Amino acid sequence: MTPETETHHAAQERENEEPEERIRPVPLAAVIVTLTMVLFGVVYIFLSEPFGNAELGDRRTLADLSGPAPVAAGAAVDGKAVFAAQCVACHQATGKGLPGVFPPLDGSEWVQGDARTVANILLHGINGKITVAGTDYSGAMPSFQQLNDAELAAVASYVRSNWSNKAEAIKPDLFEQERKASTRTTPFEGGAALKALPPNPA
Repeated sequence: MTPETETHHAAQERENEEPEERIRPVPLAAVIVTLTMVLFGVVYIFLSEPFGNAELGDRRTLADLSGPAPVAAGAAVDGKAVFAAQCVACHQATGKGLPGVFPPLDGSEWVQGDARTVANILLHGINGKITVAGTDYSGAMPSFQQLNDAELAAVASYVRSNWSNKAEAIKPDLFEQERKASTRTTPFEGGAALKALPPNPA
């Protein structure tokens, strides 16, 4: 055997054998987990509708997912429900708002003040500094003009008569009137702009 042959043979001896499936099989635990998942899926399918138990899985219909139906003309609107859907995230269910961030509605001179001012706040929103119950706030409130007049009147009446507030309700007619009368396309520039709004002559 030549030196070159001996060197080549020694290099081959240092190499590992090629792995084979019989030497390194799939772990038994992985096989068991896979089979369990497959069996669970089959059982789940056969226990779900239309074969059996309707409580398995999400059985909501398209009507359930589309939210409440639009309020019919002339039907009563639940102001509390509108408040919960549109306002509670900022002003909170207590009407106290978030200190230094979102002003309170409970005890607010704006909420209990002139009905026309309240209507315009909801229709156009506010950007900038506003003082509420002696505290300055600087932020933004969006317009809610996408709500219909009945919904706006319901939520305005709710906040004006809830918690410690004792102001009178607002009728949908006022929102209809203000929509038609106003040419504003931007939010009010804080409390100063709201104060410049003439009060409701009625």
